[in-house]
Amino acid sequence: MSANTNKAAAPYKAKKGEEYMNPNQLAHFRQVMLAIKANFGADIDRAVHAMQADATSFADLNDRASQEADNSLELRNRDRERKLIKKIDEMIAKIDANEYGYCDGCGIEIGLNRLEARPTATLCIDCKTLDEIREKQVAK
Repeated sequence: MSANTNKAAAPYKAKKGEEYMNPNQLAHFRQVMLAIKANFGADIDRAVHAMQADATSFADLNDRASQEADNSLELRNRDRERKLIKKIDEMIAKIDANEYGYCDGCGIEIGLNRLEARPTATLCIDCKTLDEIREKQVAK
């Protein structure tokens, strides 16, 4: 989702005094999730058809290796998208349970701006920052 795939819906404009994660906001983020999911579904179908169409046998080993490398990259991308679709389904379940938009780490509001940028975010910016610091320390 790095290329900001939630462009299908305009960012939500909160009204002054509006309650966080009210029905309008939940409906907005549901629409964003469904749009992302639909885009990925179309991408997956396109990739499968393209790979089937390209499934020719090349006499030249270099051409064959190049095709296999392209297919491998395509499959990795599709696997990444499959994982994101699973995460989107989890977020839709959170929306249905009125639990969307709150940090899994500390329980505070994640914030509309962060959710617009990353609709599948489960951590507030502070908890995510701490999480990334821990990851860097463990990686050393």
